[in-house]
Parts: sequence; C-alpha cells; structure tokens
Amino acid sequence: MKRPPLHRLLVGLAIAAAAVASVVPAVAMAESLVVYSARNEQLIKPVFDLYTKETGVDVKFTTADAAVLVTRLAAEGRNSPADILMTVDAGELWNAAERGLLKPVRSPVLERNVPKHLRDPHGRWFGFSQRARTIAYNPRKVDPKSLSTYEALADPAWKGRLCLRTSKKVYNQSLVAMMIKTLGEAQAERVVRGWVANLATDVFANDTALLEAIAAGQCDVGIVNTYYFGRIVRERPDFNARLFWANQGSGGVHVNISGAGVVATSRNSAAAQRFLEWLSEGKAQEFFAASNLEYPTNPRVAKDPLVVSWGPFQPSVINVVEAGRLQAAAVKLMDRAGYR
Repeated sequence: MKRPPLHRLLVGLAIAAAAVASVVPAVAMAESLVVYSARNEQLIKPVFDLYTKETGVDVKFTTADAAVLVTRLAAEGRNSPADILMTVDAGELWNAAERGLLKPVRSPVLERNVPKHLRDPHGRWFGFSQRARTIAYNPRKVDPKSLSTYEALADPAWKGRLCLRTSKKVYNQSLVAMMIKTLGEAQAERVVRGWVANLATDVFANDTALLEAIAAGQCDVGIVNTYYFGRIVRERPDFNARLFWANQGSGGVHVNISGAGVVATSRNSAAAQRFLEWLSEGKAQEFFAASNLEYPTNPRVAKDPLVVSWGPFQPSVINVVEAGRLQAAAVKLMDRAGYR
C-alpha cells in the first residue's frame, strides 16, 4: 500500500491537533464557573460542592469584601475570569450593576422563584436568601409589649438602654436607606439622632458582641440580623435574649438579601445563569439559607426548623434596590446625626 508523503501526514496531524485545541477550551469552559463571593468561605463552599456533585460543573471561587471584589471586577474589565458576583447586601449588587459590571438575565425560572422586591427590576441580580434585621431584647428587663418599631427606639423611654452596631457596616446603612424611602430624609434623621441619644454604650463592631451585651444586661434592646442570634442559640438555647418583629403594623421588618448576578464580561454566561436558577430552587434554597440560618427567597421552600421557631413576621416589600440607590444618602445622614 502506498504511504502518504511525510509532509502530508504532518499537515494532517497539525490540522487534527488544531481542531482538538479549538474544542477543549469550550468544553472546559462549559464545565467550570468562577465566582467572586463576599460570603464567607465556610458558608458558601458547601453550596458550590453540592452543585458540583449534582451537575459535574467545577466551581472555582475567590472570597473578599464586596467593595474589594467590585473594584477588582472594574479593574479587570474584559480580562476578568469571573462569571458570577455574589454579595451579602443588595446595595453592593446595585452598585456593581450601576457600574455596568453585571448583565441582565431573562429567566422565567428566576422570575418565578425570586419575588419582585428581592431582585433587580432589570434582571441584573437576584436574591437567594433573605436576611431579616429586627429588634433583640433582654426578656428579664423588657416587656415585649413595650416594643413596636425601629422608630420607637428613638423615644426618650429608651435613653441609656439601646445598643447599636457601627454605622460603618452596610447592614445598618441599608436599614437607614430604607427608612429614608419610607419616612423621608428629615424624619429618618430625627430617628437616627434619637437612637444616638439613647445609646447605653459605644457602638459595637458586630452583632454577636451586641447580642452578648444585651444578654449581660449592658443594654436592654438593640437591632440585629437574626442569623447572628441563631448562631448563638443553636449552641446556647438558654441565651438571655429574644427577637421581636419590628414594624408589623407599619411597613414590616427590614429585609436584605444575599444574592448574585452574572458578570457582564463572563465567557460562560449561559452556565452562570443555570447556576443562579439552581440556587433559586428546592434543595439548593434549603441548603443556601440553612447554612447561615437565613430565610429562603423562594416562598415555596421550607425554612430551617430553628428559624421557624422564631415565629412568622410580615417583611417589608419595598424593593431592596432602594438599599443601594439611597445608600450614599444614608451614610451622609448617619454622619450628620453623629452615628459612628
């Protein structure tokens, strides 16, 4: 049998190798995702691992403060390897979206599973767990019948009895931003000034320390994210603090989200969208929320039993986009009011 000339054989091999090389990156890209996450690694890695186990898609991730990740995305531009940005506050997602760093997603699955007030109106980001921020109190010193709203904590009756976390934390910035939306800026500032006048001690660096101060009698009431309370009582059921659902007759409990969006420069946006859709459903919702004792955003998904034990509440249904839109105004307001 006549053999082909050597140069023809080499050319054929080169063409075949080029064809394989052109396919391999596409396959690799389809089987992996890169997530920039502001959630703590110990909370989010089990979720990524579960997705990999169910789908075979490898999830690589980088964790850092949300502001750092947003700055990094902007600096990397089209060279960014990221497919998804995940944060623990709607304000940070709003900021990223306004800077053009997230792309709109049209998904009937996400629109069905994530209520309107917990997602961007333009589909650039979606909430996957709710974070309720409400009133905590010492049951030995406070009759819960004396509690009502966030605004009422500015009344002179609470002078020397209130504890707050620092205004530098985005959770309080978002709360005040939503108060600006509901009350107007002037009234919101009067409330914050009243809070400052009622402080029992300096502001706290985190909600855990604030809750410990309430339990110890250093102050009687405070405002916290419920999952910090959950982390403590899961280990110490007799912990000397309770939750009170604020504003049940006037707008509802303030809620924020942990959420995510598809990065505008993602080379794998279809796979990124599938991951977001997975996060909005069934087992993923239960796992995502229960890992940090938060509330699922999908109303058809069961809550963790410990979370259920705190009782039902009416949340605010103002779109959390306002937490971002009014965040700068909230920061300025708190500074004027002396809330540090």
